[in-house]
Amino acid sequence: MLKFKTWHELYEDSRSFGQKLADRVATGMGSWTFIIWQTIIVVIWVILNFVGIIYHWDPYPFILLNLLFSTQAAYAAPIIMMAQNRQNDKDRIQAQKDYQTNIEAKQEIEELQKRLNNIEIEKLDKIIQMLQEMKNKS
Repeated sequence: MLKFKTWHELYEDSRSFGQKLADRVATGMGSWTFIIWQTIIVVIWVILNFVGIIYHWDPYPFILLNLLFSTQAAYAAPIIMMAQNRQNDKDRIQAQKDYQTNIEAKQEIEELQKRLNNIEIEKLDKIIQMLQEMKNKS
């Protein structure tokens, strides 16, 4: 059986490796799982640097932690923007496809309306003809 792909499937198939990776990163960073894990790591980082008896690799005010956050933000922002731009493109394609579907549906409805009007006219013509025949007989 021949299966036709939807526009969405065709769009997904046309994405490059980088686009797919950016979408996955944006999806991951925009999740509660990411926020929870990042919070756990930060809490452990701070506790180990406050309580660390022998070695404090990042003493207060946690400059290394701030550097890591800055680096993460510097890479995350453009990746998330790429994913958002792609989502906007996808939404535009969806809107265009919806518009085309609506135009086609409108044309079909108009055609059905014409056919129904023709059927109604034909029935009325038959009724008028039958009435005239009855009038002529009497």
